[in-house]
Amino acid sequence: MSVFIPREFVFAGIHCGIKRDSTKRDLGLVVSLRPATAVGVYTQNRIYAAPVAWDRAHTPSERVRAVVANSGNANACTGEQGYRDAAEMARLTGQLVGTTPDEVLVLSTGIIGEFLPMDRISEGIRLAASQLSPDPQAFLAVAEALLTTDKYRKIASVELPVEGKVVRLAGMAKGAGMISPRMATMLALILTDATVDPETADHLLRQAVDQSFNCISVDGHMSTNDTVLFLANGSSGLKIGADLSRELFAEKLTELCQTLARAIVSDGEGATHLITIDVSGCRTREEALQVARTVANSPLVKTAIAGADPNWGRIVSAVGYSGVPFDPEKLTLHVNGFLLYQHGRPLPFDPEAVSQSIRQSFEVFVHIGLEEGSASARFWTCDLTAEYVRINADYHT
Repeated sequence: MSVFIPREFVFAGIHCGIKRDSTKRDLGLVVSLRPATAVGVYTQNRIYAAPVAWDRAHTPSERVRAVVANSGNANACTGEQGYRDAAEMARLTGQLVGTTPDEVLVLSTGIIGEFLPMDRISEGIRLAASQLSPDPQAFLAVAEALLTTDKYRKIASVELPVEGKVVRLAGMAKGAGMISPRMATMLALILTDATVDPETADHLLRQAVDQSFNCISVDGHMSTNDTVLFLANGSSGLKIGADLSRELFAEKLTELCQTLARAIVSDGEGATHLITIDVSGCRTREEALQVARTVANSPLVKTAIAGADPNWGRIVSAVGYSGVPFDPEKLTLHVNGFLLYQHGRPLPFDPEAVSQSIRQSFEVFVHIGLEEGSASARFWTCDLTAEYVRINADYHT
């Protein structure tokens, strides 16, 4: 697929030895050739990793020049040494690309509770800095360097034409397990060559994250390292709100984040189905999200989908314990377009036809209708299989 690389960003992704498999990249470097606006949204877990602490302290900013990322080691629960190691990653990167540590952001993902192998990471940063390139293949190499239990890289990009010029947006993400808002064990990096001031960038990113990364769950477990970074270096010469409408840019940014978020859930550990849950007829969007999230995190709902079982009872009972008040006599449920439950009671349906519709398609659609208001929400999750248990039972801690 084509990747639209924002101007004046360069990339390198290499193997430095954090992962045992020498064929797997584990360190990535992204550099803006000019100072960039940078904002971030981070995990809400009270236990958070050293790179999260570093990035929170250095965003928002108008002068970020680089992001250095590693996989295979989360640098989480590592105390003062972990923070010093994150700072050293920023210092060395800054030294090699001609900037200061305060202009470098850090991402880490992988095993929790182990110190970074700084000798290997230091050599890796030096190697990556010598290979920086604007080529799309270098962008893809960084996307691969973020991965842990992921089966494939997650990328998205778009071009926005503006009176003979073009603004580009490109993003990469990782995540497959320990996924639950807000946010998940996921990293995402979004780049644009538009000019965006920090206040606008922060608002647009939070708006996009609220409709994408905060609307996904694989297992309901919130991580220590979740980070979404958004960098805008202005090299297109076009400014959001002046040359390009803020509304259009916000729409495309949200769509890009949703593409990455769906890719994360589609790659959920052991997943065989992507499940889209639509909830309508609520008083507020927050209540609709609460209903959807409750259904999405139900192991019984997820295992029913894994077994292609149209078990309406598991879904409607999850709605009932969501904590959202509603009239049970007005609840309606569709699965893959089949009406299974209406006005407080199940309807006659062909179980084999519904089961076959689930079994034969990777995507499953669940629609829950209440009659309490006009608010709605969309949420994505995946099924729960024996493979998820195997992966996480065997995962080194």
